Amino acid sequence: MPIKRMPQPLELLAPAKDLECGMAAIDHGADAVYIGAPQFGARAAAGNSVEDIQTLCDYAHRFMARVYVTVNTIVYDSELRETRDMIGRLIDAGADALLVQDMGVWRMTREVAEEKDSRIEIHASTQTDNRTAQKVSWLAAQGASRVVLARELSVAQIAEIHRAHPEVQLEAFVHGALCVSYSGVCYASQYCFQRSANRGNCAQFCRLKFQLADADGREVDIPRYWLSLKDMCRIGWLEPLAEAGVCSFKIEGRLKDIFYVKNVVAAYSQEIDRIVARHPDRYRRASLGHSTCRFQPSLQKTFNRGFTDYFASGERTDIASVDTPKALGEYVGKVKEIRRDSFNVAGTAAFANGDGLCFFDRQRRLCGFRVNRVESNRIYPLRMPEGLQPGCALYRNSDVAFERMLSRQSAERRIPVDVCLDAMGQGLRLCMKVGETDLSVTATVDGVFQPAQKPQSENIYRQMSRLGNTVFELRQLDVDQRLAEWFIPSSVLAELRREAATRLSEAIVGLPRHDRPVEKHSAPQVALPLTDEYRAYPYLLNVSNQMARRFYDSQGLEVKGDAFELGGQRRVHGPLPLLMQCRHCIRYTLGFCTKDGRRLPWREPLSLRLPDGRTFPLKFDCKKCQMNVYAQR
Repeated sequence: MPIKRMPQPLELLAPAKDLECGMAAIDHGADAVYIGAPQFGARAAAGNSVEDIQTLCDYAHRFMARVYVTVNTIVYDSELRETRDMIGRLIDAGADALLVQDMGVWRMTREVAEEKDSRIEIHASTQTDNRTAQKVSWLAAQGASRVVLARELSVAQIAEIHRAHPEVQLEAFVHGALCVSYSGVCYASQYCFQRSANRGNCAQFCRLKFQLADADGREVDIPRYWLSLKDMCRIGWLEPLAEAGVCSFKIEGRLKDIFYVKNVVAAYSQEIDRIVARHPDRYRRASLGHSTCRFQPSLQKTFNRGFTDYFASGERTDIASVDTPKALGEYVGKVKEIRRDSFNVAGTAAFANGDGLCFFDRQRRLCGFRVNRVESNRIYPLRMPEGLQPGCALYRNSDVAFERMLSRQSAERRIPVDVCLDAMGQGLRLCMKVGETDLSVTATVDGVFQPAQKPQSENIYRQMSRLGNTVFELRQLDVDQRLAEWFIPSSVLAELRREAATRLSEAIVGLPRHDRPVEKHSAPQVALPLTDEYRAYPYLLNVSNQMARRFYDSQGLEVKGDAFELGGQRRVHGPLPLLMQCRHCIRYTLGFCTKDGRRLPWREPLSLRLPDGRTFPLKFDCKKCQMNVYAQR
């Protein structure tokens, strides 16, 4: 007889800037959240206290949701002791996993977990540059239970990795801002502004305006934001990603506000619910409970630079946002008629006082303004914006009515339970079970109950459904018919209900949320796949402390250079310092992909130039479909 296969859990992983955002993410349907550690969390502006992280863990675990803490920067030798202490406190706080980049921190996490006999998982951060099955294999050999894949991978490439390593959990980004460089190998911010992306201080070099010039110094086009990308949106790709082996769908945004978190999480949670409803034998949610939202989510209404599915199909599409690095928001129509102090819009959108609107003028500059007053279909700005013309496409990047709705309690999350109440001798037995699972508890009470003067069914139902101060809601009630003839005091029924609910809550919190413990044996020897670029630029390994260096020594790999932040680029002789590796291609953006046989109307190499004269040569590796950005010596 064939063994019935358990449905695959699908996890929606949401960002949490702080405790409030983390709890809101859980309420709106997230199965897990990731939050910055007090330090070393890849977003220096989004650190959180251990006390807040513990509070978030306690809140999430009531729904069997998980909390992952980012410790995914590189650290220096002087910071190792402080990092070790922090890791121990995060384990004690109940964190389910740590996201790690630095191999010294990786080794340290394993050691602390062994000392505490902890089941905490290590997730390989996307900053470890996870593009291939070989890299996933190496990370799994080091004890990673999950690998966060490079954003640039297609669904087909992810499926190939999953076929090679079905035992490794794969996490993929599905929404949010995009770094133009492969994560973990971007040094432009450090080079230009002494602000390390690998230390959580990215200055967003890729959102700057550049002049594009050819080898003769001639301008190829007007100055634009040549490295700025649209935001990712793969809400239509969730089912193909699940089929490819992705178990966790990750939303970017640990610097985003609570409106963003509520709206985006609700939209993706509802889409995952639809997938589970279509395929209940194949998929299930990774946590318990369902969220009821008091608004209709709309991805266009929160921060976005326009959307791209970013190579999901494997094909190169329009991914750049070269006209502006700022948020456009939702398209609301075209300007119709302009008067001295007002205008109207051709479209069906409704506007409110305080809305933020924007448009591109004839020079393709993004211009924004606030709505001061709305009368019927006419919009009165505080000051009429220059450059607004009939026919201009209009976008709303701040929707006052929508944000007002999200500023209130906008969702409630409950776990449906089935309750069975029956007679047990002269007493009562109550069984409370989480719907569609095998998780149940029993509570009993002894007593001799007298015959009732009138039927008790209505009172029993009323008492059993009063679960408002818990995370549960009554889905189904089954009552022994004999009990309808007994007089059972409401206080007895209420106490029985409270005891069962308490036991069930404790049972849920006590359930294992970990797939496996951190391994206590030495990692098997699997060769680290190194490309020619790693050999030419040893700083790509980001070795910034002696513990990381000893880690690589144990792998039989001598690292010949320090991290870029420690001057590793100065030890590279010959080639220009490599600052970025990108799937984004400026040639393609300009319509001159050489794979199509197009002849270039300029002499290469192309270079990007900042207004202060700093220049960054470009090289195109068409076999890899990759553009590299270098520093001019």
